[in-house]
Amino acid sequence: MATTIAFAQDAAPAAGSPAAEVRPAVVDSSYRLAPEDVVEISVWKEEGLRKELLVRPDGGVSFPLIGELQAAGKTAEEIRAEVAARLGNKINDPVVSVSVLKASGNKIYVIGRVARPGEYVAGRYLDVLQALAVAGGLTPFAAEDDIRILRKRAGRDEVFEFEYSDVRRGRKLEQNIMLQGGDVVVVP
Repeated sequence: MATTIAFAQDAAPAAGSPAAEVRPAVVDSSYRLAPEDVVEISVWKEEGLRKELLVRPDGGVSFPLIGELQAAGKTAEEIRAEVAARLGNKINDPVVSVSVLKASGNKIYVIGRVARPGEYVAGRYLDVLQALAVAGGLTPFAAEDDIRILRKRAGRDEVFEFEYSDVRRGRKLEQNIMLQGGDVVVVP
């Protein structure tokens, strides 16, 4: 089965479409879709099977001939493979392409003693140091060695410790993890 995958859009989105107001996203192949992202799924040589889809709050999208598809939490490649497999019994050797047009789901939160606490949307993944920099850095009263990263995964809460002074000195760099959509960086 021949397949292709794309992560950018060649042509401007149609007027009035969900992606019409935004430029195509440049995302890493490991980017996992989230609600409010916009994707284009197309099947080569199949008119009517090219759709721009907004990932709904429940994480799903609807595509002709296959119906509902869970998109949130999956990469573009995983969606491409699933669409191709589900179309395989309806279309001979479908060539499926999935493009991420708008990546808005990679929201992280930095709260506490930073210059600009708040919600940040990253077009690509950020590590902890980068997130702290985007938030304007630590305030003078921040407890730099008690920073925590909170993450929800599969219905459970995970907590990662981050000691700023160690990472700043080039030690314990494994603490400088890549953040995922929904992560909260807490700076006490």
